Amino acid sequence: MSFQNSPLGAGGLNVIITGASKGLGKAIAEKFAEAGDHLIICSRNENILFETKQELLKKKPNCKIEVMATDLRKKENAIAFGNFCLQFGTADILINNAGSFVPGSIHIEPEGALEEMMETNLYSAYHLTRILLPKMMEAKSGHIFNMCSIASIQAYPNGGSYSLSKWALLGLTRNLREEMKPYNIKVTAIIPGAAYTDSWNESGLNEDRFMKPNDIAEMVYAVSQLSPQTCVEEIILRPQLGDL
Repeated sequence: MSFQNSPLGAGGLNVIITGASKGLGKAIAEKFAEAGDHLIICSRNENILFETKQELLKKKPNCKIEVMATDLRKKENAIAFGNFCLQFGTADILINNAGSFVPGSIHIEPEGALEEMMETNLYSAYHLTRILLPKMMEAKSGHIFNMCSIASIQAYPNGGSYSLSKWALLGLTRNLREEMKPYNIKVTAIIPGAAYTDSWNESGLNEDRFMKPNDIAEMVYAVSQLSPQTCVEEIILRPQLGDL
């Protein structure tokens, strides 16, 4: 576990993004960096995380970015990252994006697949959110986004425990939505189909068959900018030709 701080006093909103060094998390981080917000990001791979920070700063030199390399599958790491984030004030936007995918059917998938994906896809969001919520509830403001999946609402072959973990994350999101209404905290489930990220590079499928990560990032950012009176509860996006 390692971290790096920028000086305090960053402008814009405090935007926390997990799993932000590649894929959808990185695309979302780029969008909020363009807006001049104060980013606090993490991922497991320290080298890639610091490369991501430098890429973002190259595009937006005045953006303030804090990074912490950590494995959120472990409860103590999720709590430590939450406390790291609180050094910079109350979270305005939390995007629980950290996730993993192990393909397979429930009856033959690798031993430990369920535990790995529940820890990454569900527990990381649960523990981090619980650390950050008290300050958000005190401020009576904020917005939580959870990166669910089409697998959260539609079972499919070879989805196995990945689908189980994403259904559970959607359940967490819907419960939080009800609990946070009195505190004026918005809660949104992001439910995307297949977007073209590094994990699809070896698939042999045409890139045009997929959504673009930036499309998901654009939607998340747009939803985050709505008035306090409006909450988009679920964002469902699919490739134009349907699910793969």
